[in-house]
Amino acid sequence: MVVFLLVLVVVLALLGAVHWYVWRRLVRDVTAPGGLPRRLGTAVVVVLPLLSLAALVSSRAGAPFPVQQAVAWPGFLWLAVLLYLVLALLVGEAVRPLLRAWTSRRAAEPVPVAAEPVPVPADVPAEPVDVPAPAPAAGDVSRRLFVARAVGGSAAAVALGTVGYGTYGVLRGPRVKRVTVPLAKIPRAAHGYRIAVVSDIHLGPILGRAHTQRIVDTINATQPDLIAVVGDLVDGTVENLGPAAEPLARLRARHGSFFVTGNHEYFSGADAWVDHVRELGLHPLRNARVEIPAGFDLAGVDDVAGESEGHGPDFVRALGDRDRARAAVLLAHQPIVVHDAVRHGVDLQLSGHTHGGQLWPGNYLAELANPTVAGLERYGDTQLYVSRGAGAWGPPVRVGAPSDITIVELASKQA
Repeated sequence: MVVFLLVLVVVLALLGAVHWYVWRRLVRDVTAPGGLPRRLGTAVVVVLPLLSLAALVSSRAGAPFPVQQAVAWPGFLWLAVLLYLVLALLVGEAVRPLLRAWTSRRAAEPVPVAAEPVPVPADVPAEPVDVPAPAPAAGDVSRRLFVARAVGGSAAAVALGTVGYGTYGVLRGPRVKRVTVPLAKIPRAAHGYRIAVVSDIHLGPILGRAHTQRIVDTINATQPDLIAVVGDLVDGTVENLGPAAEPLARLRARHGSFFVTGNHEYFSGADAWVDHVRELGLHPLRNARVEIPAGFDLAGVDDVAGESEGHGPDFVRALGDRDRARAAVLLAHQPIVVHDAVRHGVDLQLSGHTHGGQLWPGNYLAELANPTVAGLERYGDTQLYVSRGAGAWGPPVRVGAPSDITIVELASKQA
């Protein structure tokens, strides 16, 4: 508890410092003291983080779903905008001295003025004339204001443009990606077998029924042999999001659709969601295995987040008594269980969870916690494929990590 409180204090202090920096550069440095623009800018910098906090806690606090939806859009989008505002402003700190030097040099350039001589009577003695000195302070203030507005305006434009494009990419829906995976144990009859892998759909206050329908339409258009939904389907209860998930009932594949839990299911009522997806026609694999007629085993394990509820991954139950002469494909939400998959002779593990980092440079952080962030890699005799996911958690924004639905085509070495 003490450690949690210390972490909370550090996080809040960091957020406070970041918002103060943004206020200083985008409000204080570019507006006049006491003016309406400064008051409005200050209010915005105070209200937006409060909305972000509300968006993060409203679901777990049991707020009515319409309230969750009302705070989610501005609250989560602000987190994405804040990230790229700070990055752009930090780049602006390097540009700021160059702009100041350029404006100072321009101000110091002499301006030629044609002065007319003033006749002085010969009988009047010359007296010294007091000429008022220029006011460099006013000019310096003007130049500082120009530089502050140029840097702040550019940073805001970059941040808003980046987040706008990233939001469009999520709302447009995932694109289809195709990957061929050769497996030594796959029989010739299974050569070309296609598995549609979709993960991290993240239905919630922002992404709803229309998002699900886009995903279903995209998957069905590929005419896969089997569909694998590898966790993090939802961020909310069946009561609130059941209607949003209903299009999943229209998924079509020759050998059916299968589902395993992700960590977010355990924040949302995993047992209720497992029952609901079963009603929609998906087959949950909770530490279980089925034989696919094409000639391989398909297994699925519960997410590691379920360990606190007694429903963690059980590889012995899912894979312990199988015929190892047959190829095994494992559905597991988090890539970190790949080492267990290697020990149990899995040929191919299909995972999600990472979102590919979702918001650059988040991919570098994701690399610290996951063996593979996106794509296909080999661990011993096991190949691991990690999808970037079809939705987004928190901000409905992706930068440098486009969403995808992957068609994994199995290739037999006997073909």
